[in-house]
Amino acid sequence: MRILVTGGAGFIGSEFVRQQFDADADAQITVFDKLTYSGVEANLAPVAGHAGYTFVQGDICDADAVDRVMAGHDVVVHFAAESHVDRSIAGAGPFVMTNVVGTQVLLDAARKHGVGRFVHVSTDEVYGSITEGSWTEEWPLAPNSPYSSSKAGSDLLALAYHRTHGMDVVVTRCSNNYGHYQFPEKVIPLFVTNLMDGKKVPLYGDGGNIRDWLHVSDHCRGIDLVMRKGRSGEVYNIGGGTELTNKELTGLLLEAAGLGWDMVEHVTDRKGHDLRYSLSIEKIRTELGYEPQVRFEDGIAATIAWYRENRAWWEPLKVKAAQQS
Repeated sequence: MRILVTGGAGFIGSEFVRQQFDADADAQITVFDKLTYSGVEANLAPVAGHAGYTFVQGDICDADAVDRVMAGHDVVVHFAAESHVDRSIAGAGPFVMTNVVGTQVLLDAARKHGVGRFVHVSTDEVYGSITEGSWTEEWPLAPNSPYSSSKAGSDLLALAYHRTHGMDVVVTRCSNNYGHYQFPEKVIPLFVTNLMDGKKVPLYGDGGNIRDWLHVSDHCRGIDLVMRKGRSGEVYNIGGGTELTNKELTGLLLEAAGLGWDMVEHVTDRKGHDLRYSLSIEKIRTELGYEPQVRFEDGIAATIAWYRENRAWWEPLKVKAAQQS
């Protein structure tokens, strides 16, 4: 099986690639990545020596480049996306182009080349916000940010190609990821690295917004299950099962750093800030046998330790992100 992984130099995509080679040293994987500010080719250094690994730099909106790289692959696992909510609020254009138009370009190329399966990786944010209970895969989409709206559009487009053209498409929707190699503009690595440098951390509003946390390795195991055994045309939620308010999460990170609440700067709440996300994973659990394996307490401790030990990885990226803002 030859797998094309878009966005494979990013946080989640690179973990998926590393997992695939860990499971099968003879895997055949092509990573296609534009290497925007959040794409880091060094994330793939652990697999760069594998005979079955190929890296191609390119833009998923470039139809000619996508057509060239698509040929000969059996499966597409599509991670490539603009994903930072705050950046989408500041300017929605790149999110619509990459997340919607880029997905359309990939789907057309996959259809042209007869790719066997197209795995579209999405987010729980497409559902909007939920005050109680948990979203099932049948829940209506009600996104509230330009980012989540663009992802919802790409989800619907992918599923439309299944229904209209008979393509073998599956969609995954995950909760908030954390772990090693996460770009340091996201909340956990941002807070961890700020505290390491003696800088305050910005907490939106009263910190009451609730997120379900999923270790990136569990997420990628779930994607692998869907890629191999998921039913065509279906959506599968992948969650971690640990719900925390942002204030609770901040408290845990402060405690790990041995610091107090004087290191927190309360900032104006994000526009359209969703109150709570919560995914039901009953479908993927029942059909595919998925269970999250990384306890949050263990995962967050390992994540904090990784950032402490890898300053040379994240410090230049924070500078780069600041320049791109």
